[in-house]
Formats: sequence, structure tokens, C-alpha cells
Amino acid sequence: MSEKVVIVTGGAAGIGRATARRFAAAGFRVAVWDVQAGGEGSEGYIQTVDVTNAAAVEEAVAVVVARWGRVDVLVNNAGILRDHQLIKWKDDRKLAEMTEKDFDAVVAVNQKGVFLCTRAVVPAMIAGGGGVVLNASSVVGLYGNFGQTNYAATKAAVVNMTKTWARELGRYNIRVNAVAPGFIATEMVTAMPEKVLQGMVAHTPLGRMGKPEDIAEAYFWLASDAAGFITGTVLSVDGGLVVGT
Repeated sequence: MSEKVVIVTGGAAGIGRATARRFAAAGFRVAVWDVQAGGEGSEGYIQTVDVTNAAAVEEAVAVVVARWGRVDVLVNNAGILRDHQLIKWKDDRKLAEMTEKDFDAVVAVNQKGVFLCTRAVVPAMIAGGGGVVLNASSVVGLYGNFGQTNYAATKAAVVNMTKTWARELGRYNIRVNAVAPGFIATEMVTAMPEKVLQGMVAHTPLGRMGKPEDIAEAYFWLASDAAGFITGTVLSVDGGLVVGT
């Protein structure tokens, strides 16, 4: 694995950081993309990249290729939340709504960012004889979720981009799959009120939230030769989450 190169977007924290560390532990050369400061870290070579900026993404790919000569795996992990109800209504009047700004911000990162990064990386993969693209969906992209119109819509879009690209890119020996995490104990999630966290656990048959490392292992397996005949699929890593229970 020492010659293989992986790019992990949103790799400075949470699932992205765990994923970068998992690939680094296996000997991959790791490029971590995030909007936070760049440099070298235990996760790999950290680049400051805004995935919503096409020029910045193209430049970042060029830097990786110049540094290591190839890209074998892309993990499109970067994502944001801007949760609100579509309309919050009480006592015959509207109290609040999901704003266009918040809708557009989530679409820009979670959907357009996946498109821009994949479009930029694929030529390098084709030139190198193939590769693997792994996209972050979510169980809410499969089932929807209260207060997450924007987030759920983008994660559903990721599923369909995954299936489309699997059809288009298979001829170049590029596999494309998605992972749909359930409730994962990232820094962002564990900061939520205890009552909310208990509700998450109650909806998960295995009786716990997932760890970032659970998702990292799924990404790593999908990138490996062990999953060499798997493309166009969505792997749910959710502890058996059953909606409504």
C-alpha cells in the first residue's frame, strides 16, 4: 500500500480524521483536505481546500499529483449541517423557516463539493489505470429526517451521483460507492443535549452510537481489493437503525 495515494475531504476532524488515520496506518500516502489550516500532521499532508471552489479543488489535485504522481482513492467526506424546519408554525402564524442561505450552503458543500472533487480527481485516476471514489451519504438520505430538508436532500443526491458515476466510470476501472452512517459520536454530535443523544441510542438496535472509526473501517474496506467487485452500492453503517422505533 506504500505507493497508494488517498485524498480525504473534511479530514481535519470527526469521521474524516479517523478515515485519514486508518489509511495512513495501512501505509497510504494521505492528502487531507479541509478549510482549516494546512501543513503536515499525523493524518498526512494537510491542504487548505474549499470544496465548493472549483479552481481551488483543481489546484489541490494538481498539488497531490505533483507530490506523489497519482491518486488511487478519493473519500468525499466533507459536509456541513444547517438544520431548520421547512416552516415552524404555532398559534396560526409562522415563527421561523429554513432560509435560502442555509439551503444553498448545505447544497454547495455536501452535493456540489462532491461533484467538483470527483470531477477533478477522475482524470488522474484514469491516467493511473483506475481508482476508487467513496462518497458520504447518510441514513437520512435514505429515510429523510425532521428538520433536515437540505441535508437529507444532499445525501439522497449523493446516492444517485454514486450510482450514475459507477455506470460511467466502470470502463476505466474506477469503482464508486457510498457509505450511509447512522448516529455517529463525532465532536459535533456529542455536544448535543443528553436527551437527544439518548434518543439516538434508543433508535439504534445495537444500543450505542457508532464511532468515527466504524465509518473509517467501512471506507477502508470498500477501497480495498477485498471489495474489488463492488460498485454503485450504498453501505449502511448504522447499528441496525430502524426508523420510528
